Amino acid sequence: MKIGKKLIPIILIAIVASCAFAKTGSSVPPQLSTSKNQSSMFVNDEGINPVVKVVRDVRESVVQIKVEAKVNVPAITNPFFDDPLFKYFFPEIPREMQRKITSMGSGFIYEFNPQTREAYIMTNNHVVEKGKEGTITVTLADKINYTAEVVGLDPSTDVAVIKIKVKEGEKVTIAPLGDSSKLEIGEWAIAIGNPFGDVGLDRTVTLGVISAIGRSNLNFGANSPIYQDYIQTDAAINPGNSGGPLLNINGEVIGINSAITSTSGGNIGIGFAIPINLAKRVVEDLVATGKVTRAYIGILPQEITADLMEAFDLSEVSGVLVAKVEKDSPADKAGIQVGDVIIEFNGEKVPNVSKFRIAVATSKPGVQVPVKVIRNKDTLTLHITLDVYPEDKLASTEKSTKADTNAGITVVSIDSPYARQNNIKADRGVVVSAVAPDTPAARAGIQPGYIILKVGNTEVNSPEEYNTAMDNAIKTMKEKSSNTIVLYVQDRSKNEQFVVLRFNS
Repeated sequence: MKIGKKLIPIILIAIVASCAFAKTGSSVPPQLSTSKNQSSMFVNDEGINPVVKVVRDVRESVVQIKVEAKVNVPAITNPFFDDPLFKYFFPEIPREMQRKITSMGSGFIYEFNPQTREAYIMTNNHVVEKGKEGTITVTLADKINYTAEVVGLDPSTDVAVIKIKVKEGEKVTIAPLGDSSKLEIGEWAIAIGNPFGDVGLDRTVTLGVISAIGRSNLNFGANSPIYQDYIQTDAAINPGNSGGPLLNINGEVIGINSAITSTSGGNIGIGFAIPINLAKRVVEDLVATGKVTRAYIGILPQEITADLMEAFDLSEVSGVLVAKVEKDSPADKAGIQVGDVIIEFNGEKVPNVSKFRIAVATSKPGVQVPVKVIRNKDTLTLHITLDVYPEDKLASTEKSTKADTNAGITVVSIDSPYARQNNIKADRGVVVSAVAPDTPAARAGIQPGYIILKVGNTEVNSPEEYNTAMDNAIKTMKEKSSNTIVLYVQDRSKNEQFVVLRFNS
């Protein structure tokens, strides 16, 4: 019986095949494609494999990036060290130590000025952020090394721009930028990068397809970007590939390779790239001003669920529900109301909260945009004049203070619009909404989205408490002729840890 069951599929295949021969009226079975026909699928009109052509045209635009820096890390501590008697006899026990780090990554030249000989390189923030206080070395395809300068960093999207000045006669290859809005799942995807650092595998080429688009709410640990709209690909991406280009079959950059999901630390066919259209908008600001200025409309968006679709009599699970409108915000002034369902923003369909946040944040402040909403089953088009995101506006109007008296941290309450907009949930502490460059906080690795629980031994649960505690800590630090303050924080992965701020003497 078991044998018979195993023979059934074979017999069925034979029957189907014989029927096919009978219908053709021929006793000769149809022939499989010839090798010429098969190979024609993989070559262009010039007889060249299109992947080979892409590699020839773009591979030398990919650079290897090496970052060397020193970071402050907490020294081994013991509760006994806090004993007043111990402190009396040993007041100078170090609370932190410096550690040298070296990291490797990838990038690609996307612009070159032949007059100034400056080549601009796109990469990931997490690849080069430590290099602002250290050294960034860029190696071109011909093995020539250059020291790079940071143009701008954006942790919120994990995009960064650095530049080098190349010598006369140096060949510079530029990677052309494509349009990630036209991507289709199943398209070819080509990744180029430097896997596993400085081990001789530079500019490795891997091939796959676009597995998915619009991936968001992914947790990559403490460096997880706030704005996520990832391209997913099965083209092999390994540690060291970060910052390299993801290309289409026409040789255009469609994404910046950024992260992988893995149980082993290596490639398992699930890699993620930042869409190049998102990167273009960020890079434009970084090159112009060194930072990104984001737009703001002042609402709390909520995902549409199947239940909400039914309750609001919507045609599909799409759009965002307005759960709150901030008073005197651009949305309030434009007439947006709680209960409205936003289905289009600036002419583009709004599928979910993640896409909506990116659409708003990447728009230009000061511009008026049409917003289509459904209200009480009627479709309305309102016009909103976008404003600068409040934290950016505050930072631009504040008077600069010297680094030795300013930690460089802007905080908001845990129930603030910033916390709600970025889905930051906590029951205590204050939320870091901005970190100024070249400050103790920036050097210590503090990032927007972190939650500060304590300044020294003082718990803080409001911006006022934080400011008071920080002022007192700085005052005490000066009285003791010290230059460090310890914070107890929770990172984006909800890991709690001590962080040392080192102030300039």
